[in-house]
Amino acid sequence: MISIGEVLAAKTYPGRGIVVGKSKDGKYAVTAYFIMGRSENSRNRIFVEDGEGIRTEAFDETKLSDPSLIIYSPVKVIDKKTIITNGDQTDTIYDFMTNGKCFNKALMSREFEPDAPNYTPRISAIVDVEKEKLHFRMSILKSNDGNPDCCNRYFYDYDNMPEGEGRFIHTYKEDIEPLPSFEGEPVRVELSGNIDEFTENIWNSLNEANKVSLFTRFIDIKTGKYETRIINKNK
Repeated sequence: MISIGEVLAAKTYPGRGIVVGKSKDGKYAVTAYFIMGRSENSRNRIFVEDGEGIRTEAFDETKLSDPSLIIYSPVKVIDKKTIITNGDQTDTIYDFMTNGKCFNKALMSREFEPDAPNYTPRISAIVDVEKEKLHFRMSILKSNDGNPDCCNRYFYDYDNMPEGEGRFIHTYKEDIEPLPSFEGEPVRVELSGNIDEFTENIWNSLNEANKVSLFTRFIDIKTGKYETRIINKNK
């Protein structure tokens, strides 16, 4: 394994990313979600707390040109389950689960974003500490190698993750035009430090020009109580 910081430092534009795993001491579910941007519209954002979750907002409302794919709730909580996504599929998952349906079923009703020619993947995770142990799932919905006529849906299930280990999934494989979708299984990464050290490591490893906002949360696996950190480049 290599550390999440090393993985991020090697990429100029991974897009949006989700990290989930277990802390080095085994006490916490470790989570992170970050956004990046290259256009003025994408960079004009901040994370704000919204109940137990967060939402994106325009930093400067006068510069907001198209809110459709950039304003959403990346994090919501239902019981001791935390939903993390890169789009409005957060609401789809939350609504399905509220009605007794599952994470996978919710995402079978969705597909990648309609932003040709990139067709940005929808990445999602659900983190469950309900039975005093960590179980999480990840998913990516993406075009078939840039072909929008086909949606490929992938689901990954992780049970009893070793201490100090996590998985990282992001939207773009590399920084070229058009932006190619992430490929393969979520990347196996090493996680270390307390929440502040973990947060600082990720933020400092993200490309300075393109990073926009970062959310991290450590969830006590036994109690479900959590600590949250938010960093916004726009202040």
